[in-house]
Amino acid sequence: MGRVALVTGSAQGIGRAIVLALAEQGFDVVVHYRQSHTQAEQTRQEAQQRGVRAIALAADITQPEAARQLIQRTAEQLGGLQVLVNNVGDYLKKPIEQVSLEEWHRMLDSNLNAPFYLTQAALPYLCQTGYGRVVNLGFAGAQHLLARGEIAPYVIAKTGLILYSKALALRLAGQGVTVNVVAPGVAENSLSQPLTQIPMGRLARLEEVARAVLFFVDEASNYLTGQVLEVAGGWNL
Repeated sequence: MGRVALVTGSAQGIGRAIVLALAEQGFDVVVHYRQSHTQAEQTRQEAQQRGVRAIALAADITQPEAARQLIQRTAEQLGGLQVLVNNVGDYLKKPIEQVSLEEWHRMLDSNLNAPFYLTQAALPYLCQTGYGRVVNLGFAGAQHLLARGEIAPYVIAKTGLILYSKALALRLAGQGVTVNVVAPGVAENSLSQPLTQIPMGRLARLEEVARAVLFFVDEASNYLTGQVLEVAGGWNL
């Protein structure tokens, strides 16, 4: 059996591009979704056409038990788990003083808590074979601690995700498991597209983000951990 990769939120968008890129590289894949069943099934079929095993699993991963069960079902149905890509993360553009308590918690739950729940549950599987990969999807510039008054909860969660990734990378160094962050800037499916602020003058293509994930997943990247790779066309430099 091949290596197994779970990509959260992979029915469409960046997640879909990542799961198909992994399938192209021979990984058996899990297409995770919450409500987008039709899109998830389409993506699953596309992945399977690449000659790998592919399943689609639904879960609200902002709930700890649901996240744990998603990891367990993945391992049971595909025989293990070697790669976890935490791609899910809701986005909110709203002045910070207008953010409701519900919106604040939703940003933290989807962008920071869900990756924590999933990774904690996945670690026993990731550490089993001497090869494990966690790739978290961040946000370009989050590590620079710049004030962003209209997307503050989102950026706070993504900055926390970077710190979590670095801490986990340090703890797992030497165990065959790497933890890294791919930080997209403004992609072709982004809700906000400030094109004039991007030095390269264009949006990131989804496959470019997927290739950055593959870079960290590759065997040749065994010595890379705790790193943040921005895919942003020079944005925020």
